[in-house]
Amino acid sequence: MSESDLVTAEGICKRFAENARPALDRLDLRVTTGQVTGLVGPDGAGKTTLMRLLAGLLLADAGKLTVCGFDPANEASELRDAISYMPQRFGLYEDLTVAENLNLYADLRGVAGRDREEAFERLLRFTGLAPFTDRLAGKLSGGMKQKLGLACALVRRPRLMLLDEPSVGVDPISRRELWRMVYELVDEGIGVVWSTAYLDEAERCASVLLLNEGQALYHGPPKQLTSRVAGRSYLVQAPIANRRQILAEALKRPGVIDGVIQGSSVRLVIQEGTNPPDEHDLGAAIVPTPPRFEDAFVDLLGGAQKVESPLGKNVRLDSIAKTGAAEAVVKAQSLTKRFGDFLAAGQITFEIQRGEIFGLLGPNGAGKSTTFKMMCGLLKPTEGTAEVAGADLYRAGSEARARLGYMAQKFSLYGDLSVQQNLRFFAGVYGVPRRRRGETIDRMLETFALAPYLNTSAGELPLGFKQRLALACAVMHDPPVLFLDEPTSGVDPLVRREFWSHINAMVEAGVTVMVTTHFMDEAEYCDRIGLVYQGHLIAEGSPDDLKGRVRDDDRQEPTLEDAFIALVEEYDRG
Repeated sequence: MSESDLVTAEGICKRFAENARPALDRLDLRVTTGQVTGLVGPDGAGKTTLMRLLAGLLLADAGKLTVCGFDPANEASELRDAISYMPQRFGLYEDLTVAENLNLYADLRGVAGRDREEAFERLLRFTGLAPFTDRLAGKLSGGMKQKLGLACALVRRPRLMLLDEPSVGVDPISRRELWRMVYELVDEGIGVVWSTAYLDEAERCASVLLLNEGQALYHGPPKQLTSRVAGRSYLVQAPIANRRQILAEALKRPGVIDGVIQGSSVRLVIQEGTNPPDEHDLGAAIVPTPPRFEDAFVDLLGGAQKVESPLGKNVRLDSIAKTGAAEAVVKAQSLTKRFGDFLAAGQITFEIQRGEIFGLLGPNGAGKSTTFKMMCGLLKPTEGTAEVAGADLYRAGSEARARLGYMAQKFSLYGDLSVQQNLRFFAGVYGVPRRRRGETIDRMLETFALAPYLNTSAGELPLGFKQRLALACAVMHDPPVLFLDEPTSGVDPLVRREFWSHINAMVEAGVTVMVTTHFMDEAEYCDRIGLVYQGHLIAEGSPDDLKGRVRDDDRQEPTLEDAFIALVEEYDRG
């Protein structure tokens, strides 16, 4: 182990049950000082298990592991002094203030006196939390909570920082801030291991470890992996009205291993040694495009699932059968919500047409969730009105709610109930006729591959299957309107593609969707986007419209994340 090596792992194995598949299987790893090592892979790949081994919270069954020069099995206390670990659900105490949380972690790490004062001064300046020391942690936005979590983990300066998906549920502006802070740590010589579900983040790492089923499929620079799909990525320049049909048609082609919607285009990755689909077959021009790390990620995992979703064929839209195709199905008129003197949302107005996906985007704390809750009938506005499928949410609330399906950000499932019990409960809540409940539940089990988990408690499901169950519960009554609040937060790209195949199929059948997300590639699926900031709707348009608004000499091909940040900064300047 050289002086620059912080982690060396040789043949690491970890199994949680005698006959179970290994969580980690003969894994080799090297992490060096002064750089970010990315950890990526599908759900259940072993990322969190590896993090916990590096932190000394688990011990390997076989192999050799050295972290910061220490053996985690025999030198646990020395190891804890050398590392800082920020797990997915960082242990902030929400009923304590920012300052009280910092003091608690300083006590736990034995930082006192002048050292504590200097650490707090440095960390509050570093995170921008100095003006908020008296605010309860539970009242912070998602991005500010992550910054406070990072500050608590850094009360004692570590040699190695372990971050397990720190940016899940965090808006693009806060994500960039987190990366800025992490690179400042790297410049100071600290090594960082960053586990992430966002593959654009993996591209920023010096080295990436891609795990699948406990095994390393790749370990090295991200650009080197991306180069393996050079010449195999294409954009289908589709008419915006036909994007979903073209994507569904392209994925049926044998040589296409991946496809996603990217603004008004459809992005395809083809198998090595094959040609792209014929332009005449798809009815749109096909042009080469530079590969992305995500293209290579999906290729290395064998391609995305190409099973066609059955949901579009089974959707019943009786409740809006009389609604014209061009008529708005969801309407918000001057929605305003005040909490005392605080304006959470002001004069929010928009309409969503039948069979349209409308994205409600915004930074943490901007008023997006408040607007979403008002649209679901969960929060009564101070002023304004909202309609769903012709029913007023506040005058005919039960009628309106019967016409929509709602998938909450943190899954409105009952963790102590089994998969089957959750489906039965929501079938009753949503008024599915008794004679159809058995058939409906069987259809959901088959559609979302939930049958093997029928008697498993929802709280014990892997994240991807929780997401599937939550969506199944939301759509089992065939709602004409579907509201999705950050539905794929934290899940891997393969699960995200499966999720959107179901949504696209329902939208093609006429279902209207409103979705919130912090994942900008996911927002590309939207037909239109409304950007909420400081309680106001500051921009509205298609993803390509918003990108076009910020295009200039410095940003000739802006991403949707670039547009998000630039439009917020433009509003601040104005």
